[in-house]
Amino acid sequence: MEPIKFIHLTDTHMNAPQTEGHFAPFKLADKVKQVFRHVQQYRHNPSFVIITGDLSHEGNTEDYEYIRSVVDEGAALLGVPVYVVLGNHDHRAPFREGFLHEEPSEQAYYYSHNIQGLRLIGLNSQVAGQHHGMIDEEQLQWLRDELSVPAEKGTIVALHHPLLEINGMPSEHVLSNREALGDVLQGTDVVGIVAGHVHMHNVGTYKGICSVAATGTAFGGALADEEHYSMVDVCSYNVVSVLSEGVTVQTVVMPGLQEEYVRFPVALLAAQH
Repeated sequence: MEPIKFIHLTDTHMNAPQTEGHFAPFKLADKVKQVFRHVQQYRHNPSFVIITGDLSHEGNTEDYEYIRSVVDEGAALLGVPVYVVLGNHDHRAPFREGFLHEEPSEQAYYYSHNIQGLRLIGLNSQVAGQHHGMIDEEQLQWLRDELSVPAEKGTIVALHHPLLEINGMPSEHVLSNREALGDVLQGTDVVGIVAGHVHMHNVGTYKGICSVAATGTAFGGALADEEHYSMVDVCSYNVVSVLSEGVTVQTVVMPGLQEEYVRFPVALLAAQH
């Protein structure tokens, strides 16, 4: 099987340049642009890019219009499609209007694309106004039907909330119905699951499937001590290769000062929906 390589970004937390907010001074869209340039410079030559949610930090239509311009710019630079899924900080109606240029609606955003024989499935794990995530029954049934026919080179599933427990992180960070999703995925052609949300790199297997939660481009997260969580100036992305013998994940950390943005009690994490 000819290997297929793709770039996994997550938690970009972008807003339009004129937006006021907690993260606006950090110009987080510039980090995403820097990543696209880095991918090109180091000739990773991906077949596509996937961004697994929290595209914006509480985005409105104007923010998603700007995010679309950043994504289109990156796609043109690399010459490959850039796909996205929604995270807990995203909003469906403004996303559909500003990013997809559709009529605004609260309909879940999910899809299936075939790229050179590899199937990419994007799921909507976002629960409006909540920090936790789940895959609703409509999507689970659609997923069962979709996976009933194998893809030539297997399937990658992308969603925002991870399936693996993260050491030291509250349980709300894991997909609330991961068992239900895992039951649908197990025994199919799914070779990898890519996610975000936790702002720290975590790789393992869930029901025998390679499962990856990436750090993200906006900031990294870490436990500063038993009671406090720290947001740090870190920007990274993953290079994922799907091979005949399995899946490999290379994490690329961009140069930076890694200074602390903010520190707050761990108990407040779930309140940051």
